[in-house]
Amino acid sequence: MIPPPDSLLRYEPPVLVSRRAQKRSPEARPLKGTPQPPSQPGPVPQPRPRPAAAAAAAECRQPQELLNAILPPREWEEDKKLWVQQVSSVPSTRLDVVHLQEQLDLRLQQRQARETGICPVRRELYSQCFERGLLLLRVRDEIQMTIAAYQTLYESSTAFGMRKVLQAEQGKQDMEKRIAELEEEKRELERQVSEQKAKCEAIEKRENERRQIEEKKHTEEVQFLKRTNQQLKAQLESIIAPNK
Repeated sequence: MIPPPDSLLRYEPPVLVSRRAQKRSPEARPLKGTPQPPSQPGPVPQPRPRPAAAAAAAECRQPQELLNAILPPREWEEDKKLWVQQVSSVPSTRLDVVHLQEQLDLRLQQRQARETGICPVRRELYSQCFERGLLLLRVRDEIQMTIAAYQTLYESSTAFGMRKVLQAEQGKQDMEKRIAELEEEKRELERQVSEQKAKCEAIEKRENERRQIEEKKHTEEVQFLKRTNQQLKAQLESIIAPNK
């Protein structure tokens, strides 16, 4: 028999369901997990079950049906034969729980499951521990919904972070381009300021030279006028003096 995948769940012995390659005759016994009673030559009336027995049978079937709804039986083929194996409905003892915990810790270590964050390995192993009970089914569904919500949140936050990083990189490139433009503008303005300073210095130099020339010329004119005035005054005094 090909062994099914290893699991932390406890299964019942496998049951042969059907032989796919073999044709069944009408007289052949149906191939089910439990043997059927032999056929009788005539109709045999079946005794009607008592209400208490029917209720007990229903109560016995309910946990297995509920367990099959939580964890469906696993099926596999071997030599064209279909085998089915259901999860065991036998109540677990305290020793079984301790052993399951040890096996869980061992599997987590062997498969190198992450202790925090979203880990498919840890999620799979913990899911295998939900063997029995409607409450565990509700807890499992709630945990799966929570994990799905956190996974969606993680993916959306990762995408949001990537968008922000790309926007920051784009903004950084734009700012670097703007800084380069402003630095170039600054250098151009500094060049213009240098040219204007050079022009101002040239104008001041020309004005100083022109002022010095004008002052020299004015001084010479004043001295010439003073000499002329002295000469005219002397001539006037020389003309006036004989008449006295």
